[in-house]
Amino acid sequence: MEEKELIPRLFRTEYRKIVSVLCYLFGIEHIEIAEDIVSDTFLSATELWSLKGIPENPTGWLYTVAKNKTKNYFKRHALFAKKLSAEIKYSSNGVEEIDIDLSVKSINDSQLAMIFTVCNPCISAESQIALALNLLCGFGIQEIADAFLTNKEVVYKRLNRAKEKLKIEKIRIEQPSPAEIDDRLNIVLITLYLLFSEGYYSTSQDTILRKDLCAEAMRLTYLLAENEPTNKPAVNALLSLMCFHSSRFEARINEEGETVLYSDQDTTLWNKDLIDKGIYYLNQASKGNKLSKYHFEAGIAYWHTHKEDTTEKWENILQLYNQLLQIEYSPIAALNRTFALAKANGKGKAIIEAEKLQLTDNHFYYSLLGYLYTDVDNEKALKHFKTALSLANSGADKAVIIKNIEGIYDTGKSH
Repeated sequence: MEEKELIPRLFRTEYRKIVSVLCYLFGIEHIEIAEDIVSDTFLSATELWSLKGIPENPTGWLYTVAKNKTKNYFKRHALFAKKLSAEIKYSSNGVEEIDIDLSVKSINDSQLAMIFTVCNPCISAESQIALALNLLCGFGIQEIADAFLTNKEVVYKRLNRAKEKLKIEKIRIEQPSPAEIDDRLNIVLITLYLLFSEGYYSTSQDTILRKDLCAEAMRLTYLLAENEPTNKPAVNALLSLMCFHSSRFEARINEEGETVLYSDQDTTLWNKDLIDKGIYYLNQASKGNKLSKYHFEAGIAYWHTHKEDTTEKWENILQLYNQLLQIEYSPIAALNRTFALAKANGKGKAIIEAEKLQLTDNHFYYSLLGYLYTDVDNEKALKHFKTALSLANSGADKAVIIKNIEGIYDTGKSH
């Protein structure tokens, strides 16, 4: 891999890990110092690797340089080092005693502590999610703005206010207590769900699938599942959902980078191991006595790993959507339910239900109406597809809509 490709990939995977460890070391009030040290580490990599070539162990190189830069910072700022928490051993002879542990366990512990620290009820739920996406997941301001359907300025102010509030409240970064896990787990899971969703269907870049974001969301969710105090049914349900969706990644995009519709996907490209893992975590999720939205969504995703177009399959999916919408309504879930209704009970009933939704600013809504009216009233179908085309933003979405329009024209010519 060339240096110009490697550094952005390592920035996505390693930057937040090192920041988490240093924040754990410095405290929440010194987030900016941790970020500056790690940014400087990546700047050094960019400068040196272009001159001397990529080192044998690039990740190890980054960790070593980050450790050295931290120790150098302590040397230059002796008073700062003395003010830090008692866990840091500092002597007048130097900083060699400071343990900057970048082992897998230390990174995992730091990130787990960070997740529950930023998801603190002293700041608003939206700020908790924004801060977690920024600090733990490497989301930029624009990506967070897109996830919240807002603008960059709002997100920038929200992040700064949240950081300031955590400093004022003197919130410590530490492993969560059982009570804190119960209070904050829901926000943590919403954050990871948002991260995976942004990767699964990217709104901030002109690409449909961003596997790096999905992998990061799965890594952090797996971290919760592997940690006994946070290994809850909802965590397993979310991980199951991610496994099922990820299993079809290779079949969702063709060689030209275009979206492949579910009905056209090559099932030989589906990842059987991930489907099996999804089933395993779904079974683990069933051990509790409370069902979350992730349980229903995982169940829906499970049925989508069965390619056969049977009434039983779509009836099961329809019932799961009915239950999902009862516990948490969302316009997209309502749209998807209507598609399942069409597959299970016919387009006539689905058209009636779809037109009640009135999601007139959503291109998916008009695409669904276009699909439902195809071969029922092709003139209406074309009108809806053309409206969807005018509302769609990504090139991949537009390509799918254009194919549907061309399909109707081709059908008209053949009659």
